[in-house]
Amino acid sequence: MKSSKLWVAFLSLILLIGFTDKINAQTDTDTTTYLVIKNDGSRYIGQILSQDSREVVLLTKELGEIAIPKHEIKEIRELSTDEVNEDGSLKTSSPFSTRYYITTNAQAVSKGDNYIIWNLYGPDIQFGVSDNFGVGLMTTWFGSPIVGSAKYSLVNDKKIGVAVGTLLGTGSWASPEYGIAVPFGSFTYGSIEKNVSLSLGYGAVFGPGSSGGSPLFSLAGINRVSERVSLVFDSFVVTEDSEVAALIIPAIRLHSSPEKAFQIGFAAVAADGELLPMPFPFLQWFRKL
Repeated sequence: MKSSKLWVAFLSLILLIGFTDKINAQTDTDTTTYLVIKNDGSRYIGQILSQDSREVVLLTKELGEIAIPKHEIKEIRELSTDEVNEDGSLKTSSPFSTRYYITTNAQAVSKGDNYIIWNLYGPDIQFGVSDNFGVGLMTTWFGSPIVGSAKYSLVNDKKIGVAVGTLLGTGSWASPEYGIAVPFGSFTYGSIEKNVSLSLGYGAVFGPGSSGGSPLFSLAGINRVSERVSLVFDSFVVTEDSEVAALIIPAIRLHSSPEKAFQIGFAAVAADGELLPMPFPFLQWFRKL
């Protein structure tokens, strides 16, 4: 089976993000908004009026014009239109945006932004160890299998992200002699709330007297269209010899608060030239820990 439908979906996501970014750019002024983070953790948002070797002069909506000594500044970062509200305040980003449905992107969970996903089949817990490294653990309600995850992310200011990671699992008490390993790499274009990703990996299964594996890849994306709603697309594609099979999941994520979200997806399996819809919805509950 050819995977042309997945490539069409991926290109459509890129075009959608590019189109909405263009609309936002047309409505923006020429001023650039910056986020200034001080060594003590305090944050200021505004336009830089001037800066020299001693200080940065920032125009903020709350405090007006302020001067911040350079030695007190930890970071200065340009903000995209996706990160700023119409009133000039910083949008509240969700730690859940590092996940689509099954797969992840190159964005990192910030340090301390830990969360859990309650799936119908079991829990999935993710921990932000640092600002570019996260680990996780997922299992079923029966405790088998148990799969650990680790991801190291590099994201620059040009909306380009690259991450490498792995999944390592065991059959646990039910089949302790069996295990899985899935090393992968992800490439992401876009902001934390609006992006598309291509992930490549290799899935290996091993056990007594048997082992095997096959290449895997995923095309996925997310677009937060409002404060409460994000549109999500995910896919999980397995290739073996000349055959291709894919799980495709378009979904809607409803944000009730920065710490809670609910996601519903409608999946289909593409194989042998046919598209077979799943007879039940895929449900997830996100909670920040």
